[in-house]
Amino acid sequence: MAAGAMILMNTACTTGNKEDNAPFIDKQEIKIENGRMTPEALWAMGRIGSSAVSPDGKQIVYTVSYYSVKENKSHLVIYVMDADGKNNRMLTTSSKSEGEPAWIKNGSKIAFLSSESGSSQIWEMNPDGSGRKQLSDYEGGIDGFKFSPDESKVLFISQVKYGERTVDKHPDLDKSTGIVVDELMYKHWDEWVETVPHPFYAPFDGNKVGTATDILKGEPYESPMKPFGGIEQLAWSNDSKQIAYTCRKKTGLEYSVSTDSDIYLYDIDSKQTRNLCKESETDRNMGYDQNPSFSPDGKYIAWQSMERDGYESDRNRLCVMDLGNGEKKYVTESFESGVDTYCWANDSHSLYFTGVWHGVSMIYSTNLEGEVKKLTDGMYDYASVELMNDGQLLTKRHSISEADELYTLSLSDNKVTRITGENDHIFSQLKLGKVEPRWTKTVDGKDMLSWVIYPVDFDPNKKYPTILFCEGGPQTPVSQFWSYRWNFQIMAANDYIVIAPNRRGLPGFGMEWLEEISTNYGGRCMDDYLTAIDDICTEPYVDKDRLGCVGASFGGYSVYWLAGHHNKRFKAFIAHDGFFNMEQQYLETEELWFANWDLGGPYWEKNNPAVARSFANSPHLFVDKWDTPILCIHGEKDYRILASQGMAAFNAAKIKGIPAQLLIFPDENHWVLKPQNGILWQRTFFAWLDKWLKK
Repeated sequence: MAAGAMILMNTACTTGNKEDNAPFIDKQEIKIENGRMTPEALWAMGRIGSSAVSPDGKQIVYTVSYYSVKENKSHLVIYVMDADGKNNRMLTTSSKSEGEPAWIKNGSKIAFLSSESGSSQIWEMNPDGSGRKQLSDYEGGIDGFKFSPDESKVLFISQVKYGERTVDKHPDLDKSTGIVVDELMYKHWDEWVETVPHPFYAPFDGNKVGTATDILKGEPYESPMKPFGGIEQLAWSNDSKQIAYTCRKKTGLEYSVSTDSDIYLYDIDSKQTRNLCKESETDRNMGYDQNPSFSPDGKYIAWQSMERDGYESDRNRLCVMDLGNGEKKYVTESFESGVDTYCWANDSHSLYFTGVWHGVSMIYSTNLEGEVKKLTDGMYDYASVELMNDGQLLTKRHSISEADELYTLSLSDNKVTRITGENDHIFSQLKLGKVEPRWTKTVDGKDMLSWVIYPVDFDPNKKYPTILFCEGGPQTPVSQFWSYRWNFQIMAANDYIVIAPNRRGLPGFGMEWLEEISTNYGGRCMDDYLTAIDDICTEPYVDKDRLGCVGASFGGYSVYWLAGHHNKRFKAFIAHDGFFNMEQQYLETEELWFANWDLGGPYWEKNNPAVARSFANSPHLFVDKWDTPILCIHGEKDYRILASQGMAAFNAAKIKGIPAQLLIFPDENHWVLKPQNGILWQRTFFAWLDKWLKK
């Protein structure tokens, strides 16, 4: 491994709040001794989050998350700057995290969430950080908020109790930890479901948030949707009289097998609700509908829409509804991939959106006639769009070689300008590996794109150990993504070549390519992996006797499957949060719609050819062919793919006499979120590869 880095200062410093004695975690100053990326350097980077443009377009407020390895904690802080990136300054002075900033009172105040009072509440401050004032005091705490356009009301998210606890049924057993379960979806992502989010609205007099009304009072549904939905799934109408919200009005088994969410329009005066997605028997969209947004003139409402129920990776289309006559249009049909984020233009006739195509995520525009135009180019991923004024967009961008920064896009000439330099002090010290695209013919004659990342100080006259990266999802693009765990540049810093193929099943190459993976996990997608590694092995600088294979989630499944089918290509495997036994996975996972769509149904449907094909490709059936050292990593709070899968794979390898190691995180979910766990992950990852590929 590359030599370690030394933290010099600012891992913890004194806060500006005299009553707050907790360590204040802010920008990390780190010295890179040899120009090589390290785990410590990754965790020293600030991570830019949400942003908001002032009403006059002259200022931008945004958030950054900082991490302290020593404290094993994070801190979310708020910054403000001029729209050109000048006069950048931090507004947060407390060790308490602050986030979700929004401009109110015509730009004279910034509203934000803070737990300074002991629970997450809405506060306001002046744009210079002074004049802090608590606006809400809601007993359940607030997860996100939006003020109405006239600022007479505020819409917010709070958790409400879901179902009965054991103590409700047995009051005398108040210390019991047992949970009695009667319905499915009793767990989700990393939690036992005891609360669900509800949308509330309350009056606001300019000083205090008043008594709140629960739009879904008495209903057992969630809005926004678990596990990742936030305030973007709710929207105010322009006249401040209606609220659009995203909801899947299902519970139990019905909820667990369906992705059929809808956009509902709630009228504050009448308390009546309309389902905008199913207003007639002939117009009933059955897939995900979410993230509504009203046009500036109030005549239209847009949202992201998937067509088919149970298919969470269906193409996300941009739907626009005329609120006057109820007519719906899908305005991105000519774009053969999904819409990831979007916003309206001021003319209410155009929208801007991001989407992936051929391994990069770009910014596009569309009008109500569905004429799509590409506005950006390059080897990057644009991750957001927000209108600044008539002539500019604010966007967040990253690549395999750069963490997130904020940029502006000029709509007159498509010029892109970077306006933040959050991690310049770290990247200026780093030597990065070259990244380039590589197109390969698949076994059936199709063209496949892979990203190749070369080692730092690459010498084509040398031979290098090489890693095949297997993507998760399974329908998540291998685009120009930046990761703090699966980071290709840290692999390059450790003198590995990486090849990351956009194999069958990934978006950005048309629907046929995307959908060929469903019920066919052991098919062409696995051929694609082997094609990619065999192709790169034709290069003289690749040491084909020192090949590794790594991946997480579906990538972890891929590793387990390839361990039984690689014909001695690889010398080391690493699987993180992969499923090993597909019958076990079908019954253990919480989102059954995924298993039903991608596997074809339950394994006991013996006469279903798709089911038979899927479960015949369970990795555990091929352990007899395993012959290569393997590292299994898993989080015990991962309820998408239970840790028993990783433990079973590790046990199988040990019983077979194959060198194996197990890294278990009792407090992590499908990801690794704590700083010290993240560094342990990286150290273990490279120690394993080095042991078997650098002998």
